[in-house]
Amino acid sequence: MASRVHQPLEDAEFEFILTRAQVPVLAYFHGTWPKAVAACKEMDLLVREVADTYQGRLMVVRADIARCPGPVRRYGVTGAPSFVLIDQGEATATATGPMSSAEFREFLATTL
Repeated sequence: MASRVHQPLEDAEFEFILTRAQVPVLAYFHGTWPKAVAACKEMDLLVREVADTYQGRLMVVRADIARCPGPVRRYGVTGAPSFVLIDQGEATATATGPMSSAEFREFLATTL
């Protein structure tokens, strides 16, 4: 992933990133099981593009579901890929599953 996409290693680091964010956060939850890997690969390029496009207006965090179980529970993540728009610690929009570029941008427009 591009350097504009933060990749926390565990719950504490995820929470630390959220507390430091001065803009809304797009949390991109991915998985490492075979079906999730295929679906997440479809979204990786789009997530990098969004991180570049919205730089300064949106922070993007890519988190492994298995390594960040606290945020997974907190935000009700049920599969991978999952996306949660977080503003000041509160989820403002969520989506699960691969999306087209148009669908993804529409999802982002709900909050940004």
